[in-house]
Amino acid sequence: MTRIAVVGGGRIGEALIAGLREAGTPASDIVVIEAVQARADELAKRYNILSTGLDIGCEGADVIVVAVKPNDVPAVVDRIGDAISDSVHESIVVSLAAGVPTQTLENRLSAGSPVVRVMPNTAMLVGKGVSAICKGRFAKDEHLEQVRTIMESVGVVVVVTEAQMDAVTAVSGSGPAYFFLLAEAMVDAGVEQGLPRDVAHALAAGTALGAGAMLAAGEDGPGQLRYNVSSPGGTTAAAIRRLEAGGIRAAVADAVEGAATRSREIAASAAEDDAVD
Repeated sequence: MTRIAVVGGGRIGEALIAGLREAGTPASDIVVIEAVQARADELAKRYNILSTGLDIGCEGADVIVVAVKPNDVPAVVDRIGDAISDSVHESIVVSLAAGVPTQTLENRLSAGSPVVRVMPNTAMLVGKGVSAICKGRFAKDEHLEQVRTIMESVGVVVVVTEAQMDAVTAVSGSGPAYFFLLAEAMVDAGVEQGLPRDVAHALAAGTALGAGAMLAAGEDGPGQLRYNVSSPGGTTAAAIRRLEAGGIRAAVADAVEGAATRSREIAASAAEDDAVD
């Protein structure tokens, strides 16, 4: 039995709670800590779980998941540190906030506290997320495995190093927006070619779902899958030729670099704020 406290009842916090309940985690093993009472009551009723204050919720928890906005993380972790500082029970503190290094959390907790950082993406809202996890200085392999099991309730999990987290943020953390932009462009183009918007939307969404499933199957890489669809001299080859001529690869590379750079800037800012504190 693993007792899990979820601090933050927003969309990401609720998605995790829903995934845990769907995966069979007993309601008695989950507690939600949410500052807005109406929202806390709503989640408690919807998932039949306990809603309580931070001090009580964190006391005795095996895993404390911080699912608040990045700017709110330092103040929340300070309160968590105060709540568990005198406890003989070891709690793993898990951050789902983008751009907040493990060291920022460790500096605000008792010496030696195990911390695990997670970079999820919004697809966890439908149970199809991709989460990258890495451990802090004091987290052990068994701590990482506990967090992996929790995050697998809302999708696929990969283990990375902290140094790779900015790249993860740029590829999968921000990644759904890239696919949404492509789908939006496909819908608009379909309408220009004479399709009703609802039909174009259904075609784009269904195509994304099927293509994603084929890619996730792992039998072939994206290059081979694209080749399989592209008959010589056919319609797909004509479309790919124009996409390549339009610089799609360079645009994607530039976008990922921009997101990774911004992630590093946010992490540096968090580190500076922590040093000032």
